[in-house]
Amino acid sequence: MKKFNIRKVLDGLTAASSSSSSSATAQPGSGRDSDVIQETLQSEHFQLCKTVRHGFPYQPSSMAFDPVQKILAVGTQTGALRLFGCAGVECYCQHESGAAVIQLQFLINEGALVSALADDSIHMWNLRQKIPAILHSLKFSRERITYCHLPFQSKWLYIGTERGNIHIVNVESFTLSGYVIMWNKAIELSTKTHPGPVVHISDNPMDEGKLLIGYECGVVVLWDLKCKKADCRYNYDEAIHSVAWHHEGKQFVCSHSDGTLTTWNIRIPAKSAQIITPHGKQPKDGKKPEPCKPILKVEYKTTRVGDPFMVLSGGLSYDTVGRRACLTVMHGKSTTVLEMDYPIVDFLTLCETPYPNDFQEPYAVVVLLEKDLVLIDLGQIGYPIFENPYPLTIHESPVTCCEYFVDCPSELIPALYSVGSRQKRQSYSKKEWPISGGNWGQGTQSYPEIIITGHADGSIKFWDASALMLQVLYKLKTAKVFERARSKEEKANTEIVEEDPFAIQTLSWCPESRMLCVAGVSAHVIVYRFSKQEVTTEVVQLLEVRMQCEFNGGDSPDPGGEQTPTLPTQGASSSPQESEPPTQPSTGSNSSDGPRDNIPCLQVRSSPLKQSPGYQVELVIQLVWVSGEPPQPITSLAINSSYGLVVFGNTNGLAVADYLQKTLLLHMGTSELYSPSDPYQRQPRSPRKVRQPSGATCDSNDGSNTSEDRCKSPTSGSTSPCNSDDERKQKFIEKVKFKSRRFSKTVANDFAKMSRKISSSSEQKTDLDARDNTFTRSRSSSVTSIERESREAISSFHFCESYPRKSDSVVSPCLLVGTTQGTVMMVALSMPPGGDQRLQQPVGISSCGSMVTLKGGILTMALLDAAGALLPPSYEPWYDPNASDEEKEKSRRRRPASPPSSQDGPDPQFAVLCSEKQAKVVAMPSQTRIYKHSITETSFVLRADVVQMGGANCIACFCANGHIMTLSLPSLRPLLDVNYLPLTDMRIARTFCFSHLGQALYLTSPTEIQRLTYSQETCDNRQEMLSELFTPVETPEAPNRGFFKGLFGGGAQSLDREDLFGETGAGKASRSLAQHIPGQGGMEGMKGAASGVVGDLARARIALDERGQKLGELEDRTAAMMSSADSFSKHAHDMMLKYKDKKWYQL
Repeated sequence: MKKFNIRKVLDGLTAASSSSSSSATAQPGSGRDSDVIQETLQSEHFQLCKTVRHGFPYQPSSMAFDPVQKILAVGTQTGALRLFGCAGVECYCQHESGAAVIQLQFLINEGALVSALADDSIHMWNLRQKIPAILHSLKFSRERITYCHLPFQSKWLYIGTERGNIHIVNVESFTLSGYVIMWNKAIELSTKTHPGPVVHISDNPMDEGKLLIGYECGVVVLWDLKCKKADCRYNYDEAIHSVAWHHEGKQFVCSHSDGTLTTWNIRIPAKSAQIITPHGKQPKDGKKPEPCKPILKVEYKTTRVGDPFMVLSGGLSYDTVGRRACLTVMHGKSTTVLEMDYPIVDFLTLCETPYPNDFQEPYAVVVLLEKDLVLIDLGQIGYPIFENPYPLTIHESPVTCCEYFVDCPSELIPALYSVGSRQKRQSYSKKEWPISGGNWGQGTQSYPEIIITGHADGSIKFWDASALMLQVLYKLKTAKVFERARSKEEKANTEIVEEDPFAIQTLSWCPESRMLCVAGVSAHVIVYRFSKQEVTTEVVQLLEVRMQCEFNGGDSPDPGGEQTPTLPTQGASSSPQESEPPTQPSTGSNSSDGPRDNIPCLQVRSSPLKQSPGYQVELVIQLVWVSGEPPQPITSLAINSSYGLVVFGNTNGLAVADYLQKTLLLHMGTSELYSPSDPYQRQPRSPRKVRQPSGATCDSNDGSNTSEDRCKSPTSGSTSPCNSDDERKQKFIEKVKFKSRRFSKTVANDFAKMSRKISSSSEQKTDLDARDNTFTRSRSSSVTSIERESREAISSFHFCESYPRKSDSVVSPCLLVGTTQGTVMMVALSMPPGGDQRLQQPVGISSCGSMVTLKGGILTMALLDAAGALLPPSYEPWYDPNASDEEKEKSRRRRPASPPSSQDGPDPQFAVLCSEKQAKVVAMPSQTRIYKHSITETSFVLRADVVQMGGANCIACFCANGHIMTLSLPSLRPLLDVNYLPLTDMRIARTFCFSHLGQALYLTSPTEIQRLTYSQETCDNRQEMLSELFTPVETPEAPNRGFFKGLFGGGAQSLDREDLFGETGAGKASRSLAQHIPGQGGMEGMKGAASGVVGDLARARIALDERGQKLGELEDRTAAMMSSADSFSKHAHDMMLKYKDKKWYQL
């Protein structure tokens, strides 16, 4: 990635930017608030760079293995290279062209890799440095590359082309040899057709001078390299896909397009020694078996004791329609078919020896699938698979959301691992993972890091991301809480999404208390507690919430129409003891004659739920259908363990639930939050007073209400502070009507994609359109998509202890609410005393009105104290809910409240607010703006977080135009602005997240997580943190030829390829055939890696090498000039002799 040095620019613009966008906008008299805070973060503390990429290589296309270094390389269709060693050893590289990698070849035990791309270029990668780089490249211009072969311990690379020719490249200098095998010389002269592209090249294991060439048409040629002619030709009617040698070099096997395997003796080219169809039905009359699907690849591996192994992919019969891809292992008389979950891209048989002329002794097969990597143990009965140590299951179900937590409590990762280890399968191979090369990095980072991913199937995965590694800790399946639809008809009646109804949309997690809250696309919220003990829940606690649109038209509200319920009246029951949690699923109206009403999108499980150790369901909250209108997707979510509250919002407003008392405290429209209200005139209550088969929801006053009464607000017949001020509400209605606030297009698109298609019945619109013409406040399905987007949705929450009102002098529990229109509102929370009273007395809630307005939707909010330190939300330390009462009492210690502060002197808090366009810092409790900064004018911010770094705080932002920026706090000075990654996919916007200590990540493809850092310190230490791919390993000894083989010449025949392919023996190749491109990773990579005394020695050696290389070049040029002079002298002498005795008239 190109680096941008913006430090000097930013330092020069600091004063101007702070005066124009920050200090100039400070309110009078507020300068003293910021003078006491010394900002330590400067632009030199920031630098952006990628650190590591995790996950399965997206769209894999090729694979190679180094049997000595034990390193696996995987190439992709996008030009990426992923290298894997032992657990924790991973590396990512990228070809600049982005062309697909068609083949990979290791220089075994040399620390180098050759890649061939679909754009007809080959590249040499240096793996001896922590960040591999290209040493040389060669771009072919006249022929297309189809196959490559590099013999073991050889520097000459064979390259087959689409025209059927074979070129030879010196991998040390990356120059072409003049030795070329032309297709018309390889095939028989009588052949009238072109043999097709080269699909296979290999040398005879026992004779390096004999090259086996396979052409697509079915012709195989054994070429004599010394004599430059074809020794034998083997013809078969069907196209060839692959060829494999027996280690003795006397036989080879071909796989064909009709599902057959042909075995040939090299001395008998006229007829194949054997033809078999592994999956073909053998007719009784002895006829040829029915053709099968092509066998795409075959490998033939021998053992010292026992029968050889023949491994192949494909070849199934055509009548197995819909059958999954299979790998077939033939060992002796047994044939084992192993079904794979995804199509097979490639496979390799791992053997004990790198020498092709020795017994191979295969011990495993590595199978590269389209979406998985599988290793099969050939040494155990049943061929079990190895347990994969790499984090390749990120995409097991598509990732829908992602969160990143840095510097978590130290006991959290062991706790998650202990409960997650019980979920693993027990049928793995008992052997260790055979891909075991490389060494871990020696990083200095020791803080725990956790990544949480939410998936489309409703699962949530916790990952240990410490020290640039990634390992799955625990998997939670939220779909277990619900009944699964058994038929399409049942699914169409209730669910609002066509597929993946359990998909996770957003989540909120408190690492200290281990409380987890998730929201799904079916408008459901689930609260989880962490426990180390297994429990069986007889009845899942359920709340059903009826949230409806505030109004559609601009007229005054109709008291008799349907209204958004706010809070129950005083007469409603507020004691949880008087109410009983519902046990029966809701059975609201769902007839075909009328609109669906009071029906949740998913059916909660009615049978007892066995919950394993880990996260266990505490409460389920569901939004229900209202008058044929589906519930709106949940746009924001937050949980606080200290208060025992969970809050969520959407385009219809917000709702607050008490998960300790299992009651709904409040749900109101967004407009009602603008008006301050008195909390003591309204009391919370349980959502359902009695069990009723009619399924009364949170909108009902009495369990015996009819459905018509249930649709009304409980406060519609009484006066309440939030709707008694008709003048204020009318002004607000006119304000919305004429100001035409607009829903953020980014958020709207994201929610539309997440929730997929809303299934609204067009048959119900006729009757409801008439209602819409009366401009009443009734909600109906006639609300258009444009009207939906124009609603003001809740975009963010933040629990805190602050000053709810300007007049307050003591901090108290509060909730900051941000909307998509840029408004920040404050909600005061009145918490009852702890202990038993907390479970009996209700929580008081009151809206304190609007605090400040920004441009664009609110993305994040935070609080700083008077010294500029971040004030995190209060939390309750974790305790096991299933433990004994004594253990609970010991562990249930709440965090001490902040000491009360007086308003004498400076404001003791600063509220940090960031939207899609702006950032503001507001002093509390005066609510005066002291700093303001315009982040972007032409784009918008996708993700913003207030993070800690280097003992200070800053705002980190990611914009849709690809810029990553950081702003200081509280002055909002720009510290970093790098054009990193333009938004090309909604997946990036949905998964990008910042964390503390300069860490960030996003989903770069459907299967891969890219981690990056914006910390200069981490960038400087990256070399130490990265793992090493190459480790010095001694090459195994060559197989012993034996006395008799050495005496009678029966052993392997060597070949001096240098004399045969070198410039002296073969001449120079045509310059127009390929162009040599020097790479960037040679000397520069070594210079960058060298340091200290060893680095000085390395640099001296490099200098000597460079000097020697220059002297060698000078010597070559001198020799060339001498040769040219000799040639000129010879020609001049010949001319003189020719015309010496001739007269002038004979010339």
